[in-house]
Amino acid sequence: MVSRTTRQWNEVAQDRIIEMAWEDRTPFEAIEFQFGLKESDVKILMKKSLTWKSYVLWRQRVENCKTKHASKRNGAICRFKCSRQKAISNNTISKR
Repeated sequence: MVSRTTRQWNEVAQDRIIEMAWEDRTPFEAIEFQFGLKESDVKILMKKSLTWKSYVLWRQRVENCKTKHASKRNGAICRFKCSRQKAISNNTISKR
C-alpha cells in the first residue's frame, strides 16, 4: 500500500499542490479535497520540494495566515478556490 506522503505525483499535479500551498486564500482543506493530502502531508511535500530557506519562509507565512485554515477563517468567506482554478482539469470544486 502506498502512503499519501510517498505517492509519486506527476510534475503538473505536484506543481499545482505547491502553488495551492503558497496561495494565501487556498486552505489546506481544499488541497485535501482535491488531492487527498492532509496538512501534514503537504508540509512533507513542501519540505522535500523547496529549498530550506523557502520552506522556512513558507512555514512562517502559513502560521501567520488565517485564511490557510478553514477553522480560523472569517465566516463571510465561504469559498476555497482561486481565480485560475477553473482552468485546471479534473477539478470538481469549480464545477459546482
